[in-house]
Amino acid sequence: MPIVVNLDVVLAQRKMRLNTLAELVDITPQNLSVLKTGRAKAIRFDTLEKICAVLECQPGDILAFSSDIKAVKDAADAAGAPA
Repeated sequence: MPIVVNLDVVLAQRKMRLNTLAELVDITPQNLSVLKTGRAKAIRFDTLEKICAVLECQPGDILAFSSDIKAVKDAADAAGAPA
């Protein structure tokens, strides 16, 4: 899929744990993990809005389009984010 989820990168930059974000956004850690790992098929705009509000970021910080997924993963690794 050419949509890449960079939630792990933003969480690492904010030094926030997934469980903390899940609690603040009022979503189960399991559902948030599905999003973080890129296995989600969709995300509701209201959920994306809450995530962005808590993380003080833009949707584009979390979601990216790339036809070359390997290049995006390599860039995230170079930024020091966990894979």
